[in-house]
Amino acid sequence: MFSKPTPFGWIKRLKQSEPQPETPPNVCDHPYKSLPAKAYWRAAVSDQSAAPTTDYVAPKWPITRKDFIATAGSCFAQHIGNRLKSKGYNVIDAEPAPEFLPESLHQKFGYGIYSGRYGNIYTPRQFLMLAKEAFGEIEPFTDVWRKGDRFVDPLRPTIDPEGYLSTEAVLLHRRTHLAKVKKLLQDAEILVFTLGLTETWEDTLTGHALPVCPGVSAGDFDPDRYKFRNFSFSEIYQDLVDLRTLLHRHGSESPVRLLLTVSPVPLTATASGQHVMVASTYSKSVLRAVAGQMVNDFDDVDYFPSYEIVSNPWTPEPRYEANMRSVSASAVDAVMETFMGIHDNGAVALVPEKSPKTEERAPLEEDPSMVVKCDEELLDAFGSNK
Repeated sequence: MFSKPTPFGWIKRLKQSEPQPETPPNVCDHPYKSLPAKAYWRAAVSDQSAAPTTDYVAPKWPITRKDFIATAGSCFAQHIGNRLKSKGYNVIDAEPAPEFLPESLHQKFGYGIYSGRYGNIYTPRQFLMLAKEAFGEIEPFTDVWRKGDRFVDPLRPTIDPEGYLSTEAVLLHRRTHLAKVKKLLQDAEILVFTLGLTETWEDTLTGHALPVCPGVSAGDFDPDRYKFRNFSFSEIYQDLVDLRTLLHRHGSESPVRLLLTVSPVPLTATASGQHVMVASTYSKSVLRAVAGQMVNDFDDVDYFPSYEIVSNPWTPEPRYEANMRSVSASAVDAVMETFMGIHDNGAVALVPEKSPKTEERAPLEEDPSMVVKCDEELLDAFGSNK
């Protein structure tokens, strides 16, 4: 009995009679053929027995120990500034501690944390308004908050833990501070700015972004005056563009170069109405995207991936302490050794192998190099009884 022939069966038989190549023919050339190993996930990540090396980062320009470097930003920026100073980089300290103040109290009173005694700067809007004040482009902020029987600067509410005796003292210190900030921004050749948050509380009378919500550490919360803001991509991008323009307009003959980083530290609390993990992811994603856009748009803006080094889920060892928020000492080591490896022309792994130095490091709370001053952490007290 004969089977019924299938339509076009002759085509199938013809193909079967043709010799089949062992590999697909190379019909055309394409860009992926010549990419380095770091461009492929399997070669750069999953097949690696050790951590990626510094080819993970391709800086636009070197940073040398001769450059005048200014630092600013959120809490994590303090680690960067401390390590740069310890490695001999020329980090500006425009407001050094007075000689009579013991070194053990420098951080408590806001000295040596950043290049200026401005405390944590969490958003580009906060930094932009500070720079505009320093350069005289807007009227100085003259509001003063009460803290018991003392007074504090709302834009630096924790810079002096004891506060000042009078409003006049606050304003005098602020005028002095602005003069120092103007000088450091004029002298800086490189500004390392760590982006921390998209959320802020805005003073609607002046447009200033406050470092902490009124009433948390000082002052009184007035819902008619202070409004919650969660900045969008376009707002943050424009603030950074305006900051860059301002620094170029008032800076030295050699325009300042801007090195952006994103803090890997999650939010302590959110007023967005979202779960804090969702709000934190939004904040970091927007900041990282803005940083990337700035790098694409301006030759004098670069990015260093401290955020990726710490927060990516593929690292072989924990990057956070038990609270899942504080960055571990080994992670800070990885960030800064990578930085040094790039700019000192050395090949240093992102995750250094275990060494006696790493293993013998003191616990976080006992290690002076890991202690940072963070205004945002004041909010944690309000969630402890939830």
